[in-house]
Amino acid sequence: MEVKKEKKGRELIVVWFSCGAASAVAAKLTVDKYGETHNILIVNNPIKEEDPDNIRFKNDVVKWIGKEIIEAKNKDYPNASIVEIFEKRKYMSGIAGAPCTMLLKKEARYQFELTHKIDWHVLGFTVNEMHRHERFVKGERANTIPVLIDAGYTKTMCFDELVLAGIKLPAMYDNYANANCPGCVKATSPSYWNTVRRVHPEVFESRAEQSYRFGVKLVRYKGKRIFLRDLPKNAKGGKIQTYECGIFCDNY
Repeated sequence: MEVKKEKKGRELIVVWFSCGAASAVAAKLTVDKYGETHNILIVNNPIKEEDPDNIRFKNDVVKWIGKEIIEAKNKDYPNASIVEIFEKRKYMSGIAGAPCTMLLKKEARYQFELTHKIDWHVLGFTVNEMHRHERFVKGERANTIPVLIDAGYTKTMCFDELVLAGIKLPAMYDNYANANCPGCVKATSPSYWNTVRRVHPEVFESRAEQSYRFGVKLVRYKGKRIFLRDLPKNAKGGKIQTYECGIFCDNY
């Protein structure tokens, strides 16, 4: 694998890689299109509680795009643990969003920006997510290149691109709509949480115990918020949505 050094005088593009399919393809397109004219960094905000297979996927993507993926962490949370943040904040999710997103994704990016003069940002917004791109440009950073949108990529096309490249999708996609941490505290669907209970029972028990101690009712069942420990095992309601976790994360 050839790793090119940064050249002076070139603009810097940072691709924010989330270990998801869309951001992987966005990284590949960016390197292919701008690699000869710009300095490019692929940056990941690691999370301790992510599925271990995300690391395998990241390593496969490194080989595919021919560039290392570096990490950006919040210096105040070097362990990058969402459980640790929940304990320290005694807060998991609510109207103000999720502290894990703010501290381990957004704040980590803000700190990275203090030491890197970023001319352009690239995120994994697909054509299905034009509204999210527009919201990010308006509320966060206007200097964003929508590489996937410009190329007409949907999420399905991103999946297909990786399959054609011989890269297996992260194991999280086998049961969820994304490669985020299992047991995402922004999710409220009974279907989602019962999937977590079935596929990641230890995570479900951890979220149920912690949220009960904090008085946080994470799941919505029959129109009411309830504790995870009170969720019937056969409860369904609301399809499992894509709770994208990153610097562009929506709050659900």
